[in-house]
Amino acid sequence: MLYIDLPSQEELSALARRIHRPCVSIVLPTTPITADTDADRLQFRALGKEAIRQLEVAGTERSSIEALAEAFADLVDHDAFWRLQARSLVAYATPENLITYRLPTSVESLVAVSDRFHLKPLLRATSFGHCGYVLALADGGVRLIDVSADLPASTVTMAGLPNDAASAVGKASINDRSPSGRLTGSEGKKVRLRQYARQVERALRDHLTGQGLPLVLAAVESLGAIYRSVNTYPHLASAGIEGSPERRSDAELAEAARPVFDSLHSQRLVDWHDLFDRRRNTGRASTDLAQVARAATFEAVHSLLVDMDRVIDGQINETDGRIDEAETPGADSYGLLDEIARRVLLSGGEVLAVRQGDMPEGAAVAAILRYAL
Repeated sequence: MLYIDLPSQEELSALARRIHRPCVSIVLPTTPITADTDADRLQFRALGKEAIRQLEVAGTERSSIEALAEAFADLVDHDAFWRLQARSLVAYATPENLITYRLPTSVESLVAVSDRFHLKPLLRATSFGHCGYVLALADGGVRLIDVSADLPASTVTMAGLPNDAASAVGKASINDRSPSGRLTGSEGKKVRLRQYARQVERALRDHLTGQGLPLVLAAVESLGAIYRSVNTYPHLASAGIEGSPERRSDAELAEAARPVFDSLHSQRLVDWHDLFDRRRNTGRASTDLAQVARAATFEAVHSLLVDMDRVIDGQINETDGRIDEAETPGADSYGLLDEIARRVLLSGGEVLAVRQGDMPEGAAVAAILRYAL
């Protein structure tokens, strides 16, 4: 099992706003196999020592170095923590505190000492988490299933969700004749199923609003069509899971939903590249690092694609966005790509951290602009 703790959008924004010297970011691949996690602990200890070395070279005051060294040592000695890992670990430390995130995505080892945190690993995990929900809908019952990247699927407890179609409309059976005699036969059943679907939709709307996660519908074709006709959740996937979900476990439905999530993420990148190509013809898209840094500084980036593995050290001028690359990493510089992503986040833009193969023309960054510069 992977033990995952991702930041909320509020936490991510708070990390992006944090400017403090010194800030230490430590990133390393880990394993969820308990018997092998001692190697992860040793790797973290080595990376912590490298961070201390960089701080000493930069002339950081002794009290700050000692506080950070103690925090790293405390984490190394935390046996229970190292037994519960995922595929990667990110630790952010200042002399005052140390916070960690365990991620389902793979990363490369990195130590960054600067006045701000290295955020790209978190951006990758939060942009493409391969998670969402399955709505298992049938006449005889309904459940919402939480599907995480690698954790076991589980049914969500929700207020207002009806038990089944009959109880939703106050009947012993949805085939009952109405007092007026009007709701009979197949047409009457459709009316009651639509009432049932509306109750389900209202309960889901209260629970899902603002989450932005995909929802996959598992239902027989006729009931699925009725639900789609009343749905207002914008992230309901057009592809669904066919057949009745009543005899399928949460785990089985989650497994059936994963290809849908994968397809949605792939389509998201296809759509991004299509828009990028269209905007490029009008001067509103760029892969030029200097131009994108300038656009991010002027809050002109609508959406940013960034290579999550590439590191280019340096500084970006706070006023005009001019880049000054550094020959070697150190406490007086930071990751340029990470800083561009940070500025885009803080200006309300979208940031997607991807692998090299998903970048246009092999670029380090690609930006869709709000306006031409």
